Amino acid sequence: MLTVNGTPISVVVADKSSLVRAGLQALLNEDERFELVGVAENGEQFLALVDQQPFQVGIVGWVMPGIGGRGVLDQLRDRSDAPRVVIYTGDPSSDIPRQAMRLGGAGFCTKSEPPSQLLDSVVRVATGQMIFPFVDVRGLHSCPLSSLTPRERELLAALSEGNSNAQLAARFEISVQTVKFHLKNVYEKLGIGNRAQAVALYVSENS
Repeated sequence: MLTVNGTPISVVVADKSSLVRAGLQALLNEDERFELVGVAENGEQFLALVDQQPFQVGIVGWVMPGIGGRGVLDQLRDRSDAPRVVIYTGDPSSDIPRQAMRLGGAGFCTKSEPPSQLLDSVVRVATGQMIFPFVDVRGLHSCPLSSLTPRERELLAALSEGNSNAQLAARFEISVQTVKFHLKNVYEKLGIGNRAQAVALYVSENS
């Protein structure tokens, strides 16, 4: 099955894991339906490839260093020449498909699903379909911070005040390691890569 005009579907892969990138490269190169035209380690590299050459579909991880999947979708949403993006993640959070759809993503697939399902999603997305698990559309325009627990929201609010990890630990009477654990969960749920992006998102949603 090829695209409508009979040519392979051009694809770029972006993922923080070298193993995932290598696996997807092999998978796509062995399937005549696809032409792999680029591989990126993070969102910045992916967006640079968007500027360099046209391609049809991006397979993009949700959590990556620097700009993650959320940031990629946010930067592409107003571009008429943007490729369609399938978010590919190991994070089982039910809110990520909703966030991806709200930001203009074309599809969502978890890494726990068979590789054939990802490839099928890429084909269907390339032909104009949207591929998502069930998403309650009533929440599409809700605040992305709604996926956080009350403690995570408190931690993020304190983070936005400029507190260091040690200061957060003292404030919440927990260990620095527990602070790091909570922040890691916050970053993954929001699809961001560092505290600066977390603070920027918090401020934008509360201004």
